[in-house]
Amino acid sequence: MKSVRHLIRDDIRAMSAYQIADIPSGFIKLDAMESPSHPFEGHGVLMQELQAQLASAPIHLYPDPAKSGLQEALRAEFDIPDCAAIALGNGSDELIQFVTMLTAKPGAAMLAAEPSFVMYRHNAALYGMDYVGVPLNGDFTLNLPAFLEAVKTRRPALTFIAYPNNPTGVCFARGEVKAVISSSDGIVVVDEAYGAFNGDSFLPQAGRIPNLIVLRTLSKIGFAGLRIGYAAGCPEVIGELQKILPPYNMNQLSLTTTKFALRHYGIISANIGSLKNERARMMAELGGIPQIKAFPSQANFITIRVPDADLLFDTLKQNRILVKKLHGAHPLLEHCLRITVGSAAQNDAVLDVIRRLYR
Repeated sequence: MKSVRHLIRDDIRAMSAYQIADIPSGFIKLDAMESPSHPFEGHGVLMQELQAQLASAPIHLYPDPAKSGLQEALRAEFDIPDCAAIALGNGSDELIQFVTMLTAKPGAAMLAAEPSFVMYRHNAALYGMDYVGVPLNGDFTLNLPAFLEAVKTRRPALTFIAYPNNPTGVCFARGEVKAVISSSDGIVVVDEAYGAFNGDSFLPQAGRIPNLIVLRTLSKIGFAGLRIGYAAGCPEVIGELQKILPPYNMNQLSLTTTKFALRHYGIISANIGSLKNERARMMAELGGIPQIKAFPSQANFITIRVPDADLLFDTLKQNRILVKKLHGAHPLLEHCLRITVGSAAQNDAVLDVIRRLYR
């Protein structure tokens, strides 16, 4: 059979695809920062109302995201300034990809902390940008002097700051992020994928700082399956971004569900509060185990360092619990694992295994 593999770009052939873990039936899934349950579980009337709206959604027609009313709903619920423009994405992953494409001139550089979200580096490579990774401090805080030096010397066209950071959970100091924005001539994306679990946001500054884009997603608050993300920033930049987004990048069912969810955001907010309480409980429990270092988290997961990451990962898996093993991904993540905050029962199952292993 004739092969056409030689026609594919050499750099793409050398890449590895993003790996989605295979989840055996009956496992507790705590590896991908998803909500432990449907956001409207236990609200039968709302579920019936949602099902009726989905049944009447015009799936025979192409969606028009710009006229869907979702931008207005997001602006109202999250107090996005009127001066900010909003672009919708098929998950924030798509927006990361197209913001990278937007700035990928020959010789342009992308700057990010290391370790951080792997798709920053991946998209820099995909679009031919020079990637500059600045290592975090040992406690996963931002090495601000080194970061600012990289801004000064490399003059990045695009900088990504995950706020809070993934995969560490640590949220950098607000003043440090402001210093990066003010010192940069390029676009700075403050990626608030986990912003709902944090006590701070740059959304109020969206549209007021020319080089700032604030990126958000609904995936972490119960709607990972919808693939809804949005970017807020100055109209001059967001207008250029909208030129290159696919014209039908959303779908009617996701648009319908998201608008419905925002009308009942009080329930979602209560779910977020419960997960934050569970996060605090887990941090307290893990903090009482001498062999474990639990890093402070403002996300819906907790990153821990243990004596042997393989041992704990395998032990949890033997007990039908899947978490994310970070060991080997970056030198700073030596013997680290990332545990999504789940329901109380799921978290108890994790803690029970850990206590038995390290008692």
